[in-house]
Amino acid sequence: MVQPLVVGARRLGLAAVPFGCLSLPALAAEQGHGVDGASLGGVWALPFVGILLSIALGPLLAPRFWHHHFGKVAAAWALAFLVPFAIVQGPPAVVTPLAEALLHDYIPFVVLLGALFTIAGGILVTGNLHGSPRTNLALLGIGTLLASVIGTTGASMVMIRPLIRANDGRRHNVHVIVFFIFLVSNLGGSLTPIGDPPLFLGYLRGIGFFWTTMHMLKETAFAAVVLLALFYAIDRRLYHRDDDFRGRLDPTPDTGRLGLEGVVNLLLLLVVVGAVLMSGAWKPGIGFRMFGVDVELQNLVRDALLIIAALASLWLTPAGLRARNGFEWGPIVEVAKLFAGIFVTIIPVLAMLRAAHDGAFAPLIRLVTAADGTPIDAMYFWATGLLSSFLDNAPTYLVFFNLAGGDPAHLMTEMAGTLVAISAGAVFMGANTYIGNAPNFMVKSIAEASGIRMPSFFGYMAWSAGILIPLFLITTLIFFL
Repeated sequence: MVQPLVVGARRLGLAAVPFGCLSLPALAAEQGHGVDGASLGGVWALPFVGILLSIALGPLLAPRFWHHHFGKVAAAWALAFLVPFAIVQGPPAVVTPLAEALLHDYIPFVVLLGALFTIAGGILVTGNLHGSPRTNLALLGIGTLLASVIGTTGASMVMIRPLIRANDGRRHNVHVIVFFIFLVSNLGGSLTPIGDPPLFLGYLRGIGFFWTTMHMLKETAFAAVVLLALFYAIDRRLYHRDDDFRGRLDPTPDTGRLGLEGVVNLLLLLVVVGAVLMSGAWKPGIGFRMFGVDVELQNLVRDALLIIAALASLWLTPAGLRARNGFEWGPIVEVAKLFAGIFVTIIPVLAMLRAAHDGAFAPLIRLVTAADGTPIDAMYFWATGLLSSFLDNAPTYLVFFNLAGGDPAHLMTEMAGTLVAISAGAVFMGANTYIGNAPNFMVKSIAEASGIRMPSFFGYMAWSAGILIPLFLITTLIFFL
Protein backbone atom coordinates (compact mmCIF):
# COMPACT_ATOMS: atom_id res chain seq x y z
CA MET A 1 0.00 0.00 0.00
CA VAL A 2 -1.18 0.94 1.31
CA GLN A 3 1.04 -0.72 2.17
CA PRO A 4 -2.30 0.76 2.83
CA LEU A 5 1.70 3.79 3.46
CA VAL A 6 -1.09 2.22 2.53
CA VAL A 7 -0.30 6.24 2.17
CA GLY A 8 2.46 6.98 2.79
CA ALA A 9 2.37 5.22 3.68
CA ARG A 10 1.13 2.72 3.20
CA ARG A 11 4.73 5.43 2.58
CA LEU A 12 11.64 2.24 4.46
CA GLY A 13 19.31 -0.11 4.61
CA LEU A 14 20.35 -2.89 3.27
CA ALA A 15 18.64 -5.59 5.06
CA ALA A 16 16.23 -3.33 6.68
CA VAL A 17 13.65 -3.25 4.15
CA PRO A 18 11.92 -6.41 3.81
CA PHE A 19 9.59 -5.87 6.50
CA GLY A 20 7.56 -2.94 5.64
CA CYS A 21 5.42 -5.52 4.15
CA LEU A 22 5.72 -8.40 6.44
CA SER A 23 4.11 -7.28 9.57
CA LEU A 24 0.55 -7.12 8.42
CA PRO A 25 -1.07 -10.12 10.06
CA ALA A 26 -3.61 -12.07 8.14
CA LEU A 27 -5.91 -13.06 10.97
CA ALA A 28 -7.81 -9.81 11.03
CA ALA A 29 -8.02 -9.80 7.27
CA GLU A 30 -9.67 -13.21 7.27
CA GLN A 31 -12.01 -12.53 10.16
CA GLY A 32 -13.32 -9.35 8.55
CA HIS A 33 -12.91 -7.44 11.79
CA GLY A 34 -16.02 -9.09 13.21
CA VAL A 35 -18.27 -7.18 10.80
CA ASP A 36 -20.97 -8.93 8.75
CA GLY A 37 -20.19 -7.55 5.32
CA ALA A 38 -23.32 -9.04 3.78
CA SER A 39 -25.50 -6.77 5.93
CA LEU A 40 -23.72 -3.54 5.00
CA GLY A 41 -24.73 -1.18 2.25
CA GLY A 42 -22.37 0.79 0.04
CA VAL A 43 -22.92 3.93 2.15
CA TRP A 44 -20.51 2.52 4.74
CA ALA A 45 -17.69 2.91 2.22
CA LEU A 46 -18.14 6.69 2.14
CA PRO A 47 -15.73 7.48 5.02
CA PHE A 48 -13.03 5.49 3.24
CA VAL A 49 -13.74 7.31 0.00
CA GLY A 50 -13.66 10.55 1.95
CA ILE A 51 -10.23 9.99 3.44
CA LEU A 52 -8.86 8.99 0.03
CA LEU A 53 -10.24 12.16 -1.55
CA SER A 54 -8.84 14.21 1.34
CA ILE A 55 -5.40 12.73 0.78
CA ALA A 56 -5.74 13.41 -2.93
CA LEU A 57 -7.18 16.92 -2.82
CA GLY A 58 -6.02 18.34 0.51
CA PRO A 59 -2.40 19.04 -0.47
CA LEU A 60 -3.60 20.43 -3.80
CA LEU A 61 -6.46 22.70 -2.73
CA ALA A 62 -5.42 23.69 0.79
CA PRO A 63 -1.71 22.87 1.21
CA ARG A 64 -1.12 24.97 4.34
CA PHE A 65 -4.20 23.64 6.12
CA TRP A 66 -3.38 20.07 5.10
CA HIS A 67 0.22 20.34 6.29
CA HIS A 68 -0.87 21.38 9.78
CA HIS A 69 -4.08 19.39 10.18
CA PHE A 70 -3.88 16.18 8.12
CA GLY A 71 -3.94 14.11 11.31
CA LYS A 72 -7.17 15.76 12.43
CA VAL A 73 -8.72 15.16 9.02
CA ALA A 74 -7.83 11.46 9.19
CA ALA A 75 -9.31 11.25 12.70
CA ALA A 76 -12.50 12.96 11.53
CA TRP A 77 -13.05 10.39 8.79
CA ALA A 78 -12.39 7.55 11.22
CA LEU A 79 -15.06 8.96 13.53
CA ALA A 80 -17.38 9.35 10.55
CA PHE A 81 -17.44 5.55 10.40
CA LEU A 82 -17.17 4.67 14.08
CA VAL A 83 -19.86 6.97 15.48
CA PRO A 84 -22.68 6.08 13.03
CA PHE A 85 -21.74 2.40 13.24
CA ALA A 86 -21.96 2.54 17.05
CA ILE A 87 -25.35 4.27 16.83
CA VAL A 88 -26.80 1.79 14.34
CA GLN A 89 -25.23 -1.41 15.67
CA GLY A 90 -24.75 -0.42 19.32
CA PRO A 91 -21.52 0.69 21.04
CA PRO A 92 -20.35 -2.87 21.84
CA ALA A 93 -20.41 -3.67 18.11
CA VAL A 94 -17.59 -1.17 17.57
CA VAL A 95 -15.21 -2.59 20.17
CA THR A 96 -14.11 -5.82 18.51
CA PRO A 97 -13.77 -4.47 14.94
CA LEU A 98 -11.75 -1.49 16.18
CA ALA A 99 -9.60 -3.67 18.46
CA GLU A 100 -8.87 -6.04 15.58
CA ALA A 101 -7.98 -3.17 13.28
CA LEU A 102 -5.57 -1.75 15.86
CA LEU A 103 -4.08 -4.92 17.38
CA HIS A 104 -3.88 -7.10 14.28
CA ASP A 105 -3.27 -4.51 11.59
CA TYR A 106 -2.34 -0.98 12.52
CA ILE A 107 0.01 -1.38 15.48
CA PRO A 108 2.12 -4.15 13.87
CA PHE A 109 2.12 -2.15 10.62
CA VAL A 110 3.44 1.00 12.29
CA VAL A 111 5.92 -0.89 14.47
CA LEU A 112 7.43 -2.62 11.45
CA LEU A 113 7.54 0.48 9.28
CA GLY A 114 8.87 2.54 12.18
CA ALA A 115 11.64 0.03 12.88
CA LEU A 116 12.68 -0.15 9.25
CA PHE A 117 12.48 3.61 8.84
CA THR A 118 14.58 4.21 11.96
CA ILE A 119 17.22 1.59 11.19
CA ALA A 120 17.52 2.45 7.51
CA GLY A 121 17.88 6.11 8.49
CA GLY A 122 21.07 5.17 10.30
CA ILE A 123 22.70 3.79 7.15
CA LEU A 124 24.53 6.51 5.26
CA VAL A 125 25.79 6.01 1.73
CA THR A 126 28.57 8.61 1.52
CA GLY A 127 29.96 10.20 -1.59
CA ASN A 128 27.94 11.29 -4.55
CA LEU A 129 27.59 9.96 -8.07
CA HIS A 130 26.72 12.06 -11.09
CA GLY A 131 23.07 11.51 -12.01
CA SER A 132 23.64 10.57 -15.62
CA PRO A 133 21.16 8.27 -17.39
CA ARG A 134 23.51 5.28 -17.01
CA THR A 135 24.12 5.96 -13.33
CA ASN A 136 20.42 6.40 -12.64
CA LEU A 137 19.64 3.22 -14.56
CA ALA A 138 22.19 1.32 -12.47
CA LEU A 139 20.81 2.69 -9.18
CA LEU A 140 17.25 1.81 -10.14
CA GLY A 141 18.33 -1.67 -11.24
CA ILE A 142 20.17 -2.31 -7.97
CA GLY A 143 17.22 -1.05 -5.95
CA THR A 144 14.81 -3.26 -7.88
CA LEU A 145 16.93 -6.34 -7.14
CA LEU A 146 17.35 -5.38 -3.48
CA ALA A 147 13.60 -5.06 -2.96
CA SER A 148 13.02 -8.82 -3.01
CA VAL A 149 15.98 -9.36 -0.65
CA ILE A 150 15.32 -6.68 1.97
CA GLY A 151 11.78 -5.69 1.07
CA THR A 152 10.36 -2.71 -0.76
CA THR A 153 10.46 -0.55 2.35
CA GLY A 154 14.07 -1.35 3.14
CA ALA A 155 15.29 -0.97 -0.41
CA SER A 156 13.42 2.30 -0.81
CA MET A 157 14.92 3.83 2.32
CA VAL A 158 18.45 2.69 1.50
CA MET A 159 18.46 3.80 -2.14
CA ILE A 160 16.30 6.93 -2.27
CA ARG A 161 18.73 9.40 -0.67
CA PRO A 162 21.76 8.47 -2.84
CA LEU A 163 19.51 8.76 -5.90
CA ILE A 164 18.23 12.18 -4.81
CA ARG A 165 21.78 13.45 -4.16
CA ALA A 166 22.94 12.19 -7.54
CA ASN A 167 20.21 14.20 -9.28
CA ASP A 168 19.77 17.25 -7.06
CA GLY A 169 21.62 19.51 -9.49
CA ARG A 170 19.30 18.67 -12.39
CA ARG A 171 16.28 20.67 -13.45
CA HIS A 172 14.38 17.56 -14.56
CA ASN A 173 14.42 15.00 -11.77
CA VAL A 174 10.79 14.29 -10.84
CA HIS A 175 10.59 11.40 -13.29
CA VAL A 176 13.53 9.74 -11.51
CA ILE A 177 11.54 9.55 -8.27
CA VAL A 178 8.37 8.41 -10.03
CA PHE A 179 10.16 5.49 -11.70
CA PHE A 180 11.87 4.74 -8.38
CA ILE A 181 8.41 4.26 -6.81
CA PHE A 182 7.33 2.09 -9.74
CA LEU A 183 10.36 -0.19 -9.58
CA VAL A 184 11.98 -0.17 -6.15
CA SER A 185 8.97 0.56 -3.94
CA ASN A 186 6.70 -1.94 -5.69
CA LEU A 187 7.61 -4.15 -8.64
CA GLY A 188 10.97 -5.21 -7.22
CA GLY A 189 9.33 -6.91 -4.24
CA SER A 190 7.61 -9.57 -6.35
CA LEU A 191 9.98 -12.50 -5.97
CA THR A 192 10.04 -13.46 -2.29
CA PRO A 193 7.72 -13.29 0.73
CA ILE A 194 10.13 -10.77 2.23
CA GLY A 195 9.63 -8.43 -0.70
CA ASP A 196 6.04 -7.30 -0.21
CA PRO A 197 3.38 -7.88 2.49
CA PRO A 198 0.83 -9.77 0.34
CA LEU A 199 3.41 -12.40 -0.55
CA PHE A 200 4.39 -12.76 3.09
CA LEU A 201 0.77 -13.45 3.98
CA GLY A 202 0.70 -16.11 1.28
CA TYR A 203 3.83 -17.62 2.83
CA LEU A 204 2.09 -17.74 6.22
CA ARG A 205 -0.75 -19.63 4.53
CA GLY A 206 1.52 -22.31 3.09
CA ILE A 207 2.82 -20.91 -0.20
CA GLY A 208 6.44 -22.01 -0.65
CA PHE A 209 9.13 -19.44 0.09
CA PHE A 210 10.62 -19.66 -3.41
CA TRP A 211 7.32 -20.31 -5.23
CA THR A 212 6.98 -16.72 -6.42
CA THR A 213 10.66 -16.65 -7.40
CA MET A 214 10.09 -19.53 -9.78
CA HIS A 215 6.60 -18.69 -11.01
CA MET A 216 6.64 -14.88 -11.20
CA LEU A 217 10.15 -14.36 -12.52
CA LYS A 218 9.14 -13.95 -16.17
CA GLU A 219 6.29 -11.51 -15.42
CA THR A 220 8.49 -9.49 -13.07
CA ALA A 221 11.48 -9.51 -15.41
CA PHE A 222 9.35 -8.42 -18.37
CA ALA A 223 7.75 -5.51 -16.51
CA ALA A 224 11.05 -4.42 -14.94
CA VAL A 225 12.97 -4.49 -18.23
CA VAL A 226 10.26 -2.49 -20.00
CA LEU A 227 10.18 0.12 -17.22
CA LEU A 228 13.96 0.40 -17.02
CA ALA A 229 14.23 0.78 -20.81
CA LEU A 230 11.50 3.41 -20.85
CA PHE A 231 13.13 5.24 -17.96
CA TYR A 232 16.49 5.30 -19.73
CA ALA A 233 14.91 6.73 -22.88
CA ILE A 234 13.10 9.46 -20.94
CA ASP A 235 16.03 10.26 -18.67
CA ARG A 236 18.49 10.45 -21.55
CA ARG A 237 16.30 12.94 -23.38
CA LEU A 238 15.71 15.13 -20.31
CA TYR A 239 19.36 14.92 -19.25
CA HIS A 240 20.53 16.44 -22.51
CA ARG A 241 17.93 19.19 -22.17
CA ASP A 242 19.56 20.17 -18.85
CA ASP A 243 22.81 21.23 -20.55
CA ASP A 244 21.89 24.90 -20.71
CA PHE A 245 20.51 25.04 -17.19
CA ARG A 246 22.01 27.93 -15.25
CA GLY A 247 20.23 27.59 -11.92
CA ARG A 248 21.69 27.04 -8.49
CA LEU A 249 24.87 25.08 -8.08
CA ASP A 250 24.66 21.40 -7.29
CA PRO A 251 24.32 21.31 -3.47
CA THR A 252 26.11 17.95 -3.34
CA PRO A 253 28.94 18.01 -5.89
CA ASP A 254 29.87 14.73 -7.54
CA THR A 255 32.73 12.77 -5.99
CA GLY A 256 32.51 9.55 -7.96
CA ARG A 257 33.29 7.61 -4.78
CA LEU A 258 30.84 5.82 -2.51
CA GLY A 259 31.21 4.60 1.05
CA LEU A 260 29.00 3.23 3.81
CA GLU A 261 28.59 4.41 7.41
CA GLY A 262 26.38 3.11 10.20
CA VAL A 263 27.21 -0.50 9.35
CA VAL A 264 25.85 -1.68 12.73
CA ASN A 265 22.39 -1.03 11.33
CA LEU A 266 22.89 -3.78 8.77
CA LEU A 267 23.04 -6.23 11.67
CA LEU A 268 19.91 -4.70 13.15
CA LEU A 269 18.18 -5.19 9.83
CA LEU A 270 18.99 -8.87 10.11
CA VAL A 271 17.29 -8.83 13.50
CA VAL A 272 14.21 -7.34 11.85
CA VAL A 273 14.24 -10.00 9.14
CA GLY A 274 14.68 -12.76 11.69
CA ALA A 275 11.85 -11.42 13.85
CA VAL A 276 9.45 -11.28 10.90
CA LEU A 277 10.33 -14.76 9.69
CA MET A 278 10.09 -16.09 13.25
CA SER A 279 6.52 -14.85 13.58
CA GLY A 280 5.57 -16.86 10.50
CA ALA A 281 7.41 -20.07 11.40
CA TRP A 282 7.00 -20.27 15.20
CA LYS A 283 3.49 -21.16 16.37
CA PRO A 284 3.60 -21.93 20.12
CA GLY A 285 -0.17 -21.75 20.47
CA ILE A 286 0.13 -19.31 23.40
CA GLY A 287 -1.85 -16.10 23.63
CA PHE A 288 -4.61 -14.17 25.35
CA ARG A 289 -7.74 -12.22 24.48
CA MET A 290 -8.06 -8.44 24.64
CA PHE A 291 -11.37 -6.75 23.81
CA GLY A 292 -12.49 -10.00 22.21
CA VAL A 293 -9.39 -10.25 20.01
CA ASP A 294 -6.81 -13.06 20.11
CA VAL A 295 -3.27 -11.79 20.68
CA GLU A 296 -0.63 -14.42 19.95
CA LEU A 297 2.76 -14.73 21.62
CA GLN A 298 4.81 -14.90 18.43
CA ASN A 299 3.40 -11.55 17.28
CA LEU A 300 4.14 -9.90 20.61
CA VAL A 301 7.71 -11.22 20.52
CA ARG A 302 8.12 -9.99 16.95
CA ASP A 303 6.92 -6.49 17.73
CA ALA A 304 9.06 -6.34 20.88
CA LEU A 305 12.16 -7.33 18.89
CA LEU A 306 11.38 -4.71 16.26
CA ILE A 307 11.05 -1.98 18.90
CA ILE A 308 14.27 -3.09 20.59
CA ALA A 309 16.09 -3.07 17.24
CA ALA A 310 14.85 0.45 16.50
CA LEU A 311 15.93 1.72 19.94
CA ALA A 312 19.31 0.00 19.53
CA SER A 313 19.74 1.81 16.21
CA LEU A 314 19.12 5.17 17.88
CA TRP A 315 21.65 4.31 20.58
CA LEU A 316 24.39 2.71 18.45
CA THR A 317 24.33 4.92 15.37
CA PRO A 318 27.21 7.47 15.54
CA ALA A 319 26.15 10.95 16.60
CA GLY A 320 25.44 13.28 13.70
CA LEU A 321 25.08 10.53 11.10
CA ARG A 322 21.31 10.83 10.81
CA ALA A 323 21.55 14.60 10.35
CA ARG A 324 24.07 14.12 7.54
CA ASN A 325 21.72 11.56 6.04
CA GLY A 326 18.90 14.11 5.93
CA PHE A 327 16.90 11.95 8.31
CA GLU A 328 13.62 13.42 9.59
CA TRP A 329 10.71 11.90 11.48
CA GLY A 330 8.11 13.68 9.33
CA PRO A 331 7.49 10.92 6.74
CA ILE A 332 6.83 8.16 9.29
CA VAL A 333 4.65 10.47 11.40
CA GLU A 334 2.61 11.34 8.33
CA VAL A 335 2.21 7.69 7.40
CA ALA A 336 1.24 6.75 10.96
CA LYS A 337 -1.47 9.39 11.21
CA LEU A 338 -2.96 8.89 7.76
CA PHE A 339 -2.90 5.13 7.93
CA ALA A 340 -4.64 5.18 11.29
CA GLY A 341 -7.61 6.70 9.51
CA ILE A 342 -7.25 4.36 6.56
CA PHE A 343 -7.13 1.20 8.68
CA VAL A 344 -10.29 2.24 10.53
CA THR A 345 -12.34 3.37 7.54
CA ILE A 346 -11.31 0.34 5.51
CA ILE A 347 -13.02 -2.02 8.00
CA PRO A 348 -16.46 -2.04 6.33
CA VAL A 349 -14.98 -2.02 2.82
CA LEU A 350 -12.97 -5.18 3.41
CA ALA A 351 -15.92 -6.80 5.17
CA MET A 352 -18.13 -6.18 2.13
CA LEU A 353 -15.45 -7.58 -0.17
CA ARG A 354 -15.12 -10.70 1.97
CA ALA A 355 -18.86 -11.23 1.80
CA ALA A 356 -18.19 -11.98 -1.88
CA HIS A 357 -21.46 -12.71 -3.72
CA ASP A 358 -23.53 -11.72 -0.69
CA GLY A 359 -21.96 -8.27 -0.29
CA ALA A 360 -22.37 -4.88 -1.90
CA PHE A 361 -19.43 -5.59 -4.20
CA ALA A 362 -20.92 -8.83 -5.60
CA PRO A 363 -20.80 -7.54 -9.20
CA LEU A 364 -17.04 -7.15 -8.87
CA ILE A 365 -16.67 -10.65 -7.46
CA ARG A 366 -18.69 -12.13 -10.34
CA LEU A 367 -16.25 -10.66 -12.84
CA VAL A 368 -13.46 -13.04 -11.81
CA THR A 369 -15.41 -16.28 -12.38
CA ALA A 370 -16.58 -17.74 -15.68
CA ALA A 371 -20.07 -19.20 -16.14
CA ASP A 372 -18.71 -22.72 -15.62
CA GLY A 373 -17.09 -21.73 -12.32
CA THR A 374 -13.51 -21.61 -13.56
CA PRO A 375 -11.36 -18.64 -12.57
CA ILE A 376 -10.57 -15.92 -15.09
CA ASP A 377 -6.91 -15.16 -14.46
CA ALA A 378 -6.90 -11.83 -16.30
CA MET A 379 -9.80 -10.59 -14.18
CA TYR A 380 -8.13 -11.81 -10.98
CA PHE A 381 -5.06 -9.79 -11.98
CA TRP A 382 -7.02 -6.60 -12.60
CA ALA A 383 -9.53 -6.94 -9.75
CA THR A 384 -6.80 -7.63 -7.20
CA GLY A 385 -4.59 -4.93 -8.70
CA LEU A 386 -7.12 -2.13 -8.95
CA LEU A 387 -8.35 -2.69 -5.40
CA SER A 388 -4.75 -2.90 -4.19
CA SER A 389 -4.16 0.51 -5.73
CA PHE A 390 -6.50 2.09 -3.17
CA LEU A 391 -6.98 -0.48 -0.42
CA ASP A 392 -4.27 -2.18 1.57
CA ASN A 393 -2.79 -4.73 -0.80
CA ALA A 394 -2.20 -7.35 1.92
CA PRO A 395 -5.84 -7.96 2.96
CA THR A 396 -6.94 -7.46 -0.65
CA TYR A 397 -4.59 -10.28 -1.63
CA LEU A 398 -6.16 -12.49 1.03
CA VAL A 399 -9.67 -11.71 -0.18
CA PHE A 400 -8.92 -13.05 -3.65
CA PHE A 401 -6.62 -15.79 -2.30
CA ASN A 402 -9.59 -17.14 -0.34
CA LEU A 403 -12.00 -16.47 -3.20
CA ALA A 404 -9.82 -18.74 -5.36
CA GLY A 405 -10.20 -21.54 -2.82
CA GLY A 406 -7.56 -20.73 -0.21
CA ASP A 407 -5.90 -24.17 -0.48
CA PRO A 408 -2.15 -23.48 -0.93
CA ALA A 409 -1.38 -26.91 -2.37
CA HIS A 410 -4.12 -26.57 -5.00
CA LEU A 411 -3.24 -22.95 -5.79
CA MET A 412 0.46 -23.74 -6.25
CA THR A 413 -0.28 -26.55 -8.73
CA GLU A 414 -3.56 -26.77 -10.65
CA MET A 415 -4.33 -23.07 -10.11
CA ALA A 416 -0.78 -21.71 -10.35
CA GLY A 417 -1.79 -19.23 -13.05
CA THR A 418 -4.53 -17.80 -10.86
CA LEU A 419 -2.20 -17.46 -7.88
CA VAL A 420 0.36 -15.66 -10.06
CA ALA A 421 -2.37 -13.31 -11.29
CA ILE A 422 -3.46 -12.52 -7.72
CA SER A 423 0.13 -12.05 -6.51
CA ALA A 424 1.18 -9.92 -9.47
CA GLY A 425 -1.93 -7.77 -9.24
CA ALA A 426 -1.39 -7.05 -5.55
CA VAL A 427 2.31 -6.23 -5.89
CA PHE A 428 2.56 -4.61 -9.32
CA MET A 429 -0.44 -2.32 -9.01
CA GLY A 430 0.52 -1.00 -5.62
CA ALA A 431 2.46 1.48 -7.76
CA ASN A 432 -0.69 2.96 -9.29
CA THR A 433 -1.23 5.50 -6.47
CA TYR A 434 0.73 7.03 -3.62
CA ILE A 435 -1.33 4.97 -1.16
CA GLY A 436 -1.02 1.64 -2.96
CA ASN A 437 2.00 0.63 -0.86
CA ALA A 438 3.51 2.21 2.24
CA PRO A 439 6.96 3.03 0.76
CA ASN A 440 5.32 5.14 -1.98
CA PHE A 441 4.23 7.85 0.40
CA MET A 442 7.47 7.74 2.35
CA VAL A 443 9.54 8.22 -0.81
CA LYS A 444 7.27 11.11 -1.82
CA SER A 445 7.74 12.78 1.58
CA ILE A 446 11.52 12.37 1.54
CA ALA A 447 11.75 13.73 -2.01
CA GLU A 448 9.65 16.76 -1.13
CA ALA A 449 11.74 17.40 1.99
CA SER A 450 14.77 17.46 -0.35
CA GLY A 451 13.20 20.18 -2.49
CA ILE A 452 11.77 18.05 -5.30
CA ARG A 453 8.29 19.17 -6.38
CA MET A 454 6.53 15.83 -6.58
CA PRO A 455 3.26 15.43 -8.49
CA SER A 456 -0.03 15.74 -6.62
CA PHE A 457 -2.08 12.61 -5.90
CA PHE A 458 -3.84 12.87 -9.26
CA GLY A 459 -0.69 14.11 -10.96
CA TYR A 460 1.08 10.93 -9.91
CA MET A 461 -1.88 8.89 -11.15
CA ALA A 462 -1.45 10.58 -14.54
CA TRP A 463 2.07 9.15 -14.63
CA SER A 464 0.89 5.68 -13.60
CA ALA A 465 -2.07 5.74 -16.01
CA GLY A 466 0.15 6.76 -18.90
CA ILE A 467 2.97 4.31 -18.18
CA LEU A 468 1.84 1.48 -15.92
CA ILE A 469 -1.67 0.79 -17.20
CA PRO A 470 -0.51 0.19 -20.81
CA LEU A 471 2.29 -1.99 -19.43
CA PHE A 472 -0.18 -4.02 -17.36
CA LEU A 473 -2.47 -4.41 -20.38
CA ILE A 474 0.43 -5.85 -22.38
CA THR A 475 1.36 -8.04 -19.41
CA THR A 476 -2.22 -9.34 -19.36
CA LEU A 477 -2.15 -10.20 -23.06
CA ILE A 478 1.17 -12.03 -22.77
CA PHE A 479 0.80 -13.87 -19.46
CA PHE A 480 -2.83 -14.04 -18.30
CA LEU A 481 -4.93 -14.77 -21.37
